[in-house]
Amino acid sequence: MSLRIERADFADPRLERFLQAHLEDLAPTAPAESRHALDMAALAAPEVRLWVVRDTADDDIVGTGALAPVAARHEELKSMRTDPARRGQGIARNLLDYLIQDAKDRGIERISLETGSMAFFAPARALYARAGFTPCSPFGSYRDDPHSTYMSRSV
Repeated sequence: MSLRIERADFADPRLERFLQAHLEDLAPTAPAESRHALDMAALAAPEVRLWVVRDTADDDIVGTGALAPVAARHEELKSMRTDPARRGQGIARNLLDYLIQDAKDRGIERISLETGSMAFFAPARALYARAGFTPCSPFGSYRDDPHSTYMSRSV
């Protein structure tokens, strides 16, 4: 398997389908007020950096991840998703390493994230822990929420 990581092309209809599937995957996991995934319009904001992972064999999108500003030199990891049929192949870890390096190259000092506290999100929490993220208090505009887990790491 050969993969390519590149900035998202918002004109690509496959991106919209992939991101919509992400929102649909999350819908049953928590009440609406506890779901914090960004929609396509929010991800297209100029201050947000969204990447896609493509399988070079067929050019399909197999993963996404974004970084969005929280404060000076502090960004939030958003929209991490791997195609369910491709999970367990290292796609998310490769993309996460890429995003961390991008942040470091731009002088970002901290990356934080919010993910679900339910069993559905256990693999994601384990991935983030292996990458050096540790539990933290809510950051930015987040508040304590039993459906959320907050994690952060220095870059």
